[in-house]
Amino acid sequence: MVEFRKVSKKYANGTLALNKIDLHINKGEFAFVVGPSGSGKSTLVKLVLKEENPTEGEVYVNGYDISSLKRREVPYLRRSIGIVFQDFRLLPNKTVYENVEFAMQITESLPKEIRRQVPMSLGLVGLSKKADAYPNQLSGGEQQRVALARALVNNPSLLIADEPTGNLDPETSWEIMKLMTEINYRGTTVIVATHEKSIVNSMKKRVIAIDKGQIIRDEEKGQYENEVKNSQIYS
Repeated sequence: MVEFRKVSKKYANGTLALNKIDLHINKGEFAFVVGPSGSGKSTLVKLVLKEENPTEGEVYVNGYDISSLKRREVPYLRRSIGIVFQDFRLLPNKTVYENVEFAMQITESLPKEIRRQVPMSLGLVGLSKKADAYPNQLSGGEQQRVALARALVNNPSLLIADEPTGNLDPETSWEIMKLMTEINYRGTTVIVATHEKSIVNSMKKRVIAIDKGQIIRDEEKGQYENEVKNSQIYS
């Protein structure tokens, strides 16, 4: 599903965000990407979405060679990826239904597909009764559920969540992670970039630790550790 081959990313200001990393995430996996601020987590996500291009190396996502993908092909890549952010990014002047609907409209889905998929997606996240509400009428957890429904409405093969619980209380955070686990069980590959040690350690999923632009640990059913081989790696 996702493969990095000797990938480096150096920004114009000289910052080396990723340094010759190799990574392979299989279809159907659930993986956490952890590390301190500035470690390279966000750059990794941006490369998968082709918001940035690698300085060196090759990136493959869902069969697409990101490194050589033409601009007109980028929308097709992104249709296969759902993305959830820490700050929800809902449209305040649209209802819950309209926010999710909009994700299908921009991919030029047929009206009959929209009428079928939007209620299904809202039902999956438990918000069928909130379809006519506006974002400011919802709790933080409900807003994140809307964002999750929007990410799922086009049936993506890959779901990426960038600090999805950063603005939520612990109980609500667990609810969101349980939803993501269920989505993963249904066959969607899930990648979660996070600082939430308690969630990572309790869920016993694959943990990919990044520090200073390099993958320093990659373990099945791993832990978000403070030290590896006596070296401090997390702030």
